[in-house]
Amino acid sequence: MTGRPPGAHRGAPRKAAIAAWVGSALEYYDFFIYGSAAALIFSKVFFDTSDPATATLQSLASFGVAYAARPVGAFVFGHIGDRFGRKRIMVFTLMLMGVSTFAIGCLPTREQIGTLAPVLLVTCRILQGLSASGEQASANSMTLEHAPVGRRGFYTSFTLNGTQFGQILATVVFIPVAALPEEQLLSWGWRVPFWFSVVVTVVGYVIRRRLEETPAFEDEVARGTVPRMPLAVLFRDHWAGVLRVTCGALVATVSTIFTVWALNYATGDEIGLDAATMLWVGVVANAVALIAIPLWAALSDRIGRKPVFLIGAIGSPIMIFAYLAAINSKSYPLIFLVGILTLGVVYSAANGIWPALYGEMFSTQVRLSGMAIGTQVGFAIAGFAVASAEGIVSGEGWLGLQGWTGVGTFTAILCAISAIAIATTRETYRTPIEELGLPRRAPAADRVPDPR
Repeated sequence: MTGRPPGAHRGAPRKAAIAAWVGSALEYYDFFIYGSAAALIFSKVFFDTSDPATATLQSLASFGVAYAARPVGAFVFGHIGDRFGRKRIMVFTLMLMGVSTFAIGCLPTREQIGTLAPVLLVTCRILQGLSASGEQASANSMTLEHAPVGRRGFYTSFTLNGTQFGQILATVVFIPVAALPEEQLLSWGWRVPFWFSVVVTVVGYVIRRRLEETPAFEDEVARGTVPRMPLAVLFRDHWAGVLRVTCGALVATVSTIFTVWALNYATGDEIGLDAATMLWVGVVANAVALIAIPLWAALSDRIGRKPVFLIGAIGSPIMIFAYLAAINSKSYPLIFLVGILTLGVVYSAANGIWPALYGEMFSTQVRLSGMAIGTQVGFAIAGFAVASAEGIVSGEGWLGLQGWTGVGTFTAILCAISAIAIATTRETYRTPIEELGLPRRAPAADRVPDPR
């Protein structure tokens, strides 16, 4: 068993982890500001306000549109990343996210151009989704393939840690915006966080251009074993891994329900909690997650990926029930306490170690595409869980579920699928990278020379 991936050099794991953290934080700032705006602003700016309930549902559904686009992008970026390298995807997705986010801040409203406004909004959101589809898989592949075998969990957790920081940054930026007088908020205030993405994109571009390709991928190139059609190899030899990752990724429902639906529910007319205060719940919970994620990941390097993930997948839906109950109690101290435990501590057990867990299911030949496709299909379901939850509470119901307890049950069902999928996979935390995924050497006809 080797201590480092083939071809790795001193300092590379740390450099890759830091670059992944910074890039993910900056890119997911762009992605997450849409969630806050969809929960608090867009129903009043882009959709028909004559029916507030329908406008709210449409606004939350527009948040989920990006998740529908992500599986499509996963196929495209997965193929490119496994054939031409991880670095190219990391740079391109960052630029695409920055452009589409800035464009949202420039869009005319429904009052100005009518029904074309929500069409343009959804188009930009789709572009955000395409970008996000390749971001995490490429960053996770980069860190995992640079990391020493005994610390892959810890190093890959930096990608998700950066994602959490991006969510904190997005929420913190929106807090003063949400405090503006309503006229200023709806006219220009909501646009400022989206315009700020220009700065975010430039910083991220500079950082990611300096990244080095991973030793594992370069070794594949040197041996001539990079497949011409990675997706064909993926679905021929690794279809079970893709299915497990898809089901495992359903645990992300906890995050979307907490950060988007619960925020809208808590600040709506029925509960009537203060929007700025509820945004701070997310900030504090994610700040705690910044500490919890690497700790859970380090624990997975000692006891394995499966037990840590299952703590999060089984404990999170229980905590979601408690969090929604706390919201209904209207007690801010209780909401903060339960919110921190839910998103900051328990959910971090699954969220912090899935980059290593999922990446270790695949060989280097198909790692990026396997993670991208599997996670993005699962995340697509999690994204539309927000609209499903709104339907449950609004009275339409889902399989007999009603009210906020129905939302909690809905979340628990998806998390149970996630837990079962991961419980049936094999443990890989001590497996050398060259043995992961039980790779089959590509047939001679599938091999290509150095694609760069």
